[in-house]
Amino acid sequence: MATLEIRNLHVTVETDAGPREILRGVDLTVREGETHAIMGPNGSGKSTLAYSIAGHPKYTITAGSVTLDGVDVLAMTVDERARAGLFLAMQYPVEVPGVSVTNFLRSAKTAIDGEAPKLRTWVKDVKAAMDRLSVDASFAERSVNEGFSGGEKKRHEILQLELLQPKVAILDETDSGLDIDALKIVSAGVNRVRAGGDTGVLLITHYTRILRYIQPDFVHVFVDGRIVEEGGPELAEQLEAGGYERYLGKAATSA
Repeated sequence: MATLEIRNLHVTVETDAGPREILRGVDLTVREGETHAIMGPNGSGKSTLAYSIAGHPKYTITAGSVTLDGVDVLAMTVDERARAGLFLAMQYPVEVPGVSVTNFLRSAKTAIDGEAPKLRTWVKDVKAAMDRLSVDASFAERSVNEGFSGGEKKRHEILQLELLQPKVAILDETDSGLDIDALKIVSAGVNRVRAGGDTGVLLITHYTRILRYIQPDFVHVFVDGRIVEEGGPELAEQLEAGGYERYLGKAATSA
């Protein structure tokens, strides 16, 4: 069973005034087939957690550990983390001019599997996934994210997710900037991957609206660089009704 374990994770970022601690001791376990939602206000460190796990050089791990199936993730390069089964859907996907979506997807699949997929089967798989996400066929020949709308960028992220089938998918504010139709399509894509039962999902969001379509098994409230409360799906409904205000003082007290 694939398991991502985060233990006492502390992370800093360099500022003009010197290092600033953003994550202040995060403990979290995501097992195969589970969906965890991390919710919290702006600036609480949710995206820092995502990028630190993925290996972004901007962030420095000062304490703690991250393992995937018992193997030290923090000792891996970024590409090794991807090949090991970690996937990050970014809040703001970057443009890759000159690299077509088709070539990008096949290269990613080849890197993860260690061999190129059989072309005929791969073409069918890509077309089927694009159809499920209501993506036009011309999308395949466009440069990655170049000139894409916000909705197209997010659909491309979920297209990758469906085709690569990672062990653990970290979705950083996948609902950001989506209209209701795009949100439903993207959520359906995530749910198809979840239905396979092999992928653990860490879903980072400010709002409960995406959780109406992707129901989490666990909800974690993230404030001031740490998890301050945990519960089931009902916790998201409590947050919808009461917001994060009651947790702000709680985080300061536990610091």
